[in-house]
This record gives sequence, C-alpha cells and structure tokens, in this order.
Amino acid sequence: MSSEVFDCIVIGAGIQGSCTAYHLAKNKQKTLLLEQFVLPHSRGSSHGQTRVIRKTYEEDFYIQMMHESYELWAQLEREAGVELYRRTGLLVMGPENGKGFSRLKATMQRHKIPTVFLEKQEFSQHIPNVNLADGNGALIDTTAGVLYADRALRAVQRLFQSFGGVIKDGEKVIDIRPGAEVTVTTGSGVYSGRSLVITAGPWANTLLTHTGLQLPLKVVKINVCYWKEKIPGTYSVGQSFPCFIEMEPKEGEYDIYGLPSNEYPGLMKVCYHMGSETEPDERDKQTDRGDIDILVRYVTRCLPGLVPVPAVVESCMYTVTPDHNFVLDSHPTYGNIIIGAGFSAFRLPAAPLPSAQLLYLRLGKN
Repeated sequence: MSSEVFDCIVIGAGIQGSCTAYHLAKNKQKTLLLEQFVLPHSRGSSHGQTRVIRKTYEEDFYIQMMHESYELWAQLEREAGVELYRRTGLLVMGPENGKGFSRLKATMQRHKIPTVFLEKQEFSQHIPNVNLADGNGALIDTTAGVLYADRALRAVQRLFQSFGGVIKDGEKVIDIRPGAEVTVTTGSGVYSGRSLVITAGPWANTLLTHTGLQLPLKVVKINVCYWKEKIPGTYSVGQSFPCFIEMEPKEGEYDIYGLPSNEYPGLMKVCYHMGSETEPDERDKQTDRGDIDILVRYVTRCLPGLVPVPAVVESCMYTVTPDHNFVLDSHPTYGNIIIGAGFSAFRLPAAPLPSAQLLYLRLGKN
C-alpha cells in the first residue's frame, strides 16, 4: 500500500472523469486518475472521433450549462493548442405540433439562442439531399457543431498530467473502503484519498456496490453506423452540411441523429439514440440489430444521397437513468464520495466540462 495520500482519487478516465481530474489538478489538488483499461481504448462511452455539441435542448438548465460549456471548450482549446470544436450548425426536425418540438422552439426563443426557422417550401433550398417528412418543422441551431472526441480526451489527460496529476491505467478497481480517507484497491495497488469521485460510466453500479449503494442505471449497446455517400462530399463537413437530429421519427421511437462525413471520408455517421440492454463486460454478446433496421428505413426515406446499408458499424455504450437526466451528487452516507453517472442520456457527452466542474465544486461542499 502506498503511503501517499491523494486529495482526490477519480475512478474512470472517460471524458467526465478526465475533465474532473483536470479541474482538480488545475486547482492544486493532488489527484490520481484510475482507469481499468489500457489507454486509449474503445470499451466505454468516450471513444470515437466526433460528438455533437449544441444548445438545442428542451430544458432550461441544459441550455444554461451549455453557455458555460462553450466557454470552457474554447478555454481548453487555448490551453491545449489544438482544435477541438468545429462549427457546423445543427438541423433539428420534428413533428411541428408535437410537444417535444414545440417545447424546443419555445426554449430556444426564450434563451435567445441564434436560430433559423425553416419553412417547408424553403427547406430543400437550404438543406439539399434531405427529405423533410410531412407535418415536420425544422430549425437550425447556428452555434452547434462537432467536438473532436478522441482529440479532446487526449488533450485533457495531457493537461491533467502537466498540472501534476497522476494517471494509472490498466488498473481495475476491486474494492473501495469508505472512511475519512477512502481506500481504493486495484489489481496492482492500494491507494488512499481524502475524497473519491466515481465516473465509471457503464461500470458505475459495479463500483457503487462496494459502498452499499445502487442507482437505477441501465446500460445499453449502441450500434454506431456510418453510411456511404453515393456521391462523395454530398453530406460532408467541407460542404457545410450540418449535424442533425430527427425527433421522434415515428411514435414510440427514439431520436435519430447524424454528423456530417468527416472522420471517415465519404461516410456519414447516422445513429439511433438508444440500443439494447447489455452487460458492460460482455458488450459484444448483445447482437440485436433492431436499431439498424430502423435506420435503414430512415435513410431510405429521408437521406436519398446515402447507400441505405451501413458500411461500418462500431460499438459504444450508453448509461441511462429512468428520466434520461444524469446523476451528479454526493453519496447519501459518505459525503466525501461523489458520483457522476448517466451522462449518455442527454444525447452523447457534449457538455462534459461544466458537469466536471460541478463534480469538482460538489467536492468543495464536503
């Protein structure tokens, strides 16, 4: 057992845990960041090259968080000296008289988010090669764009280390003993910290078992699909094609979202915002392709410039709560253990920096 006592130990080096550790180290807290897999890896929820960042939310508090998020991403870009964000705009389509789309419009207007509302007759002029469904409205969040996810994760981990932070990867946590000093045991060592942050994504409840707590979290496997452009460049970021969200494409279905072709030239990412429940340690045993069937029908109907068969299918995991809002709180029994979980629920980890700051600030209250 190491005699060194950290101010904080963070378990889980995905984007939430890494950003939390970065804020801690930047504020002169001696911080250890533990990761069960050798970095980098593709076993969790933070891998891949791109994510959507937007202010297009139905809830006021998410929009308020996103104002800060944009500022913090710009600050991180300056510190890291690398481009992490590219503005593309976000096209949102949904039933014009539906509750979700109506709430979204009202919230955007209330917060004065720069938005273009597209009329049916002008839609194809502004957004070629997309078929707007009958009865759907459309708007564009002009501030939205693409975050370069893998690049951001590398940048924030590098900055964390530059502030004196310690990363130990390939160390799976096998025990947590709460107390005034929390003891964390991995397969390779035993570490002590005055506080503990658990940001373990799909493995959150596995770790919380050691603290006598379980949260209502569901882990699902997402099929991340890339579709070939019939004419290369049709939906490319270079041609100013926006990210998009199709709200409730059919009753009882979840949203569909897409990002312009970028990371794989000639391939556009279009995904279903839900998957089938899985065990995180046995992710690939889940072989359900019902979401891909939904996407094939959608691409055929609405994106005529794509070949309606996915050219590449990758895997990711979401961790979701019953109300699809994340959990960020202190442990009900141990005030020096902070929990962050369920961030996948608000459509990809687009706002990790403010939520990571909240994790840091929550520590300061204990």
